[in-house]
Formats: sequence, C-alpha cells, structure tokens
Amino acid sequence: MNVQTQRLTLGGPAGDIECALDAPAGPARAVLVICHPHPLHGGTMDNKVVQTVARAGLQLGARSVRFNFRGVGASAGSWDEGRGELDDALAVIAAQRDPALPLWMAGFSFGGFVAASAAAHLSGDARPRRLALIAPSTQKQQVPAIPEELQADTLVVHGETDDVVPLSATFDWARPQGLPVTVIPGVGHFFHGQLALLKSLVVRGWSS
Repeated sequence: MNVQTQRLTLGGPAGDIECALDAPAGPARAVLVICHPHPLHGGTMDNKVVQTVARAGLQLGARSVRFNFRGVGASAGSWDEGRGELDDALAVIAAQRDPALPLWMAGFSFGGFVAASAAAHLSGDARPRRLALIAPSTQKQQVPAIPEELQADTLVVHGETDDVVPLSATFDWARPQGLPVTVIPGVGHFFHGQLALLKSLVVRGWSS
C-alpha cells in the first residue's frame, strides 16, 4: 500500500498466512483486521477496496492488518467454502490482537461475510468494537445477524447498482435488525471512481 507497509507471515490452522500491516506514525488507538473478497474470484488482500478501508483505518489511528485467506498468494492451504476462511480470520485476530487496544473489523464482499461471522463468533472483551461491511455477500452466503451490542457501531455500505450482490439482498438482511445501509448512488460492486468517497464514509462513520 505504501513504503511503510510491512509484510508478515503468521501461523494459521492451514499453515502460513500472508499479511500486510500498516501502522500509524503515533500510538495506535485500535487494531483493524480487514477481510478480502472471494478467493475463487480473484479476491486478495491487495484488492483496491480492501486497501481503501486500510487507509481509512490508518487515518483514524488504527493499526491496519490485511491478510490473504488460505490458498491465496503466499498463504498455505486451499479454499474451504468459508469455514476455513473464518478460522484464518480468527487466527489473524488472535495473533495481532493487543489487549490494550479495541479490535475493529471490516470486510468487503465475501470478506464482509467472514468479518460478520467472526464478530458473531467472538464474545465479551474479544468481540470487535466496530464493524464495517462493504457490499457484504448477503445473497450467496448466510451472513449472521450482528450482535445487538455491536449494531450501533456497525457501518454497512453498498453500491446502488451492484451487479454482484444485489442491494435488495443487503436490505433484506439488514431490515430485520434495523441496521442502516449507506447507499452510494450509481455505484457498482467495486466502487469504481468512488473509492475516495468510500474512504470518507468509513472515516466519518468511525470518527466518533
């Protein structure tokens, strides 16, 4: 992402997990773990939306950690239909978590499903304090409901003309929970031409 980006290798349940870490210049105020899109459709930790969210976290003073799911890039293992990918995310959280800092989580598309699943899996002090779901995969994956105590600090952003995950599917998922969905007009799944706006939405949403 920039010359300060550190490349890390962490141990995971399927072997090595390739990671990228961006740390703020001063003391970190949180640890942000970001999950990338579907591994079988070209998703990696270097996806532009994932990097945009990492930059937003960095601007807010978070130590931003991206990682490749099993079988992607230098990460060991192979596609596991979401189960192993959740395990990968939990392994990264465990390795990068600082007990003195709150955990934030984010995910784009399939990564949104994994991030929401991790938030539902974790409990108590281990649960993330903030969650950003960018065009979450609400049609093809069974995205769990957001824990009630996290709903007020959950940001959901979706493009109006998303042709990968229909906006209606995300509304159907969010409606029973009373979760607001921020819609960017005229924007598709990958937020082409609107990454700066996406970054500003995350920064504003998490600035309080």
